[in-house]
Amino acid sequence: MSINGRFHIPTPFRKTEFSITRMSRTALVGGAMALVLCSISIQPAAAQSADAELEDLIPDSAVADPEGWAMDTQAARLPEDSGPDPETPLDGEGEFTLAWPDDDFDFSFEPLETDPELAETLSRRAPRPAADIALPEMADEESEEEVQRVSNEVSKRITLRYPSDFAGFDKIDEFEQRFKDLSDIIQLADGDDNLAQLANRARADQELLETLLSVYGYYDGDVTQRVRTPNEGEGSGENGTIRASDARFTFNIDPGPRYKFGAIDLGELSSVGEDYETLRSAFEIETGDFINEDTIVFERIDLDVALGENGYAFAEVGAPELTIDHARDEGDLALPVTPGGKYVFGSVVSELPKFLSGRHLGEISRFDAGDIYKESDVEDLRRAILATGLVSTLSIEPREVEPPANGEPGVVDLNVDMTKAPLRTIAGSLGYATTDGFRAEASWEHRNFFPPEGMLRVRAIAGTQEQLLGATVRRNNWHGRDKVISLDVFANTIDRDAYEARTVSAVAKYERLSTLIFQKELSYSIGLELVATQEREGTLDGEVGPRETYFVAALPARVTLDQSDDLLDPTNGWRLEGWVSPEVSRNNGTQSFYGRSYVEGRYYQPFGDSVVLAARAKLGTIQGTSLANIAPSRRLYAGGGGSVRGYGYQDIGPKDDLGEPTGGRSLAELSMEARVRTGFMDGALSVVPFIDAGAVDTTTTPRLRDLQFGAGVGIRYHTNFGPLRVDLATPINRRPGDSRIAVYVALGQAF
Repeated sequence: MSINGRFHIPTPFRKTEFSITRMSRTALVGGAMALVLCSISIQPAAAQSADAELEDLIPDSAVADPEGWAMDTQAARLPEDSGPDPETPLDGEGEFTLAWPDDDFDFSFEPLETDPELAETLSRRAPRPAADIALPEMADEESEEEVQRVSNEVSKRITLRYPSDFAGFDKIDEFEQRFKDLSDIIQLADGDDNLAQLANRARADQELLETLLSVYGYYDGDVTQRVRTPNEGEGSGENGTIRASDARFTFNIDPGPRYKFGAIDLGELSSVGEDYETLRSAFEIETGDFINEDTIVFERIDLDVALGENGYAFAEVGAPELTIDHARDEGDLALPVTPGGKYVFGSVVSELPKFLSGRHLGEISRFDAGDIYKESDVEDLRRAILATGLVSTLSIEPREVEPPANGEPGVVDLNVDMTKAPLRTIAGSLGYATTDGFRAEASWEHRNFFPPEGMLRVRAIAGTQEQLLGATVRRNNWHGRDKVISLDVFANTIDRDAYEARTVSAVAKYERLSTLIFQKELSYSIGLELVATQEREGTLDGEVGPRETYFVAALPARVTLDQSDDLLDPTNGWRLEGWVSPEVSRNNGTQSFYGRSYVEGRYYQPFGDSVVLAARAKLGTIQGTSLANIAPSRRLYAGGGGSVRGYGYQDIGPKDDLGEPTGGRSLAELSMEARVRTGFMDGALSVVPFIDAGAVDTTTTPRLRDLQFGAGVGIRYHTNFGPLRVDLATPINRRPGDSRIAVYVALGQAF
């Protein structure tokens, strides 16, 4: 006879089929005991303390004679009348319908067919082997059943290998770059590395890759690594010894399936009513999208911003919770959102009303009472207050004054708490140009002498060609943001090649400024200027002409259109400025009416990340009277650091019989320069080759004849408050008396 039986033992790892073809009764009992013991051993492991209790249950006889003890159990003993002698073969039919087995037997295991669903599930849960620097070399050739893999060398020491379908992952470049930026093997590389250090770093990089996989939704990812080293004698060390730096790492990535978002719970967001669609669209995660943990962070911020921009002054968005369900390959996202009601702006309340009143702060804000609350408007007000330079610390908090009711929004006031900053400043500057000589300027100011924001400044200039003493009263943010009214009164003397002047002047002006905080596309100014001046044209060898007295009244106005990307150091865009000044002048009983004006355009074009081509053109004219009726200080001139570099200040144009510039009634200037960023000083240093040209004429129409050209090279050191400029220039078509080299030092670009 033969006995055939199948025993199926479910385990967490596989199904196994046991096939028994021939065995004796003793073997059958022994096999049964083996199966019992086997079934115990593959259960989930108990706590370590259970081992001692188990040992207490095993009798000493079982330890001394296991086989005898097993055969003496009731399970192994047969009753006296249970059948024939076990040692005597059956010759007749008994209770068995199968032939009695021979004394020998064949005991074998036959694996069951693989359950695809179970295999896929268990492959995700399989424990991941730790990285080990001593792992054996793996064969380059892979079996035909293995999924095709793609290799990418992310550094000279590391190669990532992953299935070909993962190579189509849309964030793979970002994935690899983040790994490079965070890899211990790459970032901690050192000439003194040893193999133990590399083993630890490889382990850390393996964990890093697994973490990055989960960031992109691969929660069943498996990463293993192997190391390659040269053969002995082929290393980079002395006599071919192998060094740690010779090690090359390959990380094998099995990402598994990419999980998707399942249920999405946004807390109380649905309570906002008609604003729900607007706010929900700001959170751009939908059920069925691939999970990206970065996206959760960004979209949470977007939703928080959207709430703050749509009136929800007290909204709260909690920390997101992502619950991963491995059975569904999905993650359920819960984001606690508490909108807290919708509000409009009320009043701005200052904690220091005599310093900066709430009324004044309300004037410089970009919202009116009754406007929907916006967090960006609050932040803009914060920046505007800090820009005054009058406060050192600042906090702005919304305070509910009326709750939402009957479908209408509530009202919030803004409480502004400030700490005063130092209000007085003493400043000074020094400058030098080979054509203009030295110039020193000093000033004292109090920025809130006439609250709110009423500044008083006293300044003085002492220089080779100019001396000045003056005072300025200025009210910033006058009835609106960046609107300024000012009065400047000064007396000065000027001694230049073109003329000498002793002047007393008062200038009142109203401006809308473009600032570093808010660079405006449109800025403008209009003013009134009153001038009393005694002037005479230039001297030669100490010979001077007579002084003439001029009384001038003018209404200067300026408009600027700005499409550049930066106020101090533009790299892209353009600017266009127009200026006009209708004037009336009285000299020796002669009264003249005329208009001075100019138009100037600037253009900035980047080429790559390190080169900017800048160009400038300016055309000016004086219309309405002859040159002789115009005070020399109010004529048009060219030449100098802000005009045509390489020439003296105001030194281009018509000259009198003494060889001194007389100025003109028309002006033309052209400039071009290439601003080339270098790698020196962390990219803060630029080299700027340039060429300028300019002409001044006695006619009223700007002409390009008789252009004077200057060329040179400059250095720019870029700081957080603008570039420091040093230019060296030389006149190309140099005239008698022109210097060969001119040097200019200033703050800011030439144009």
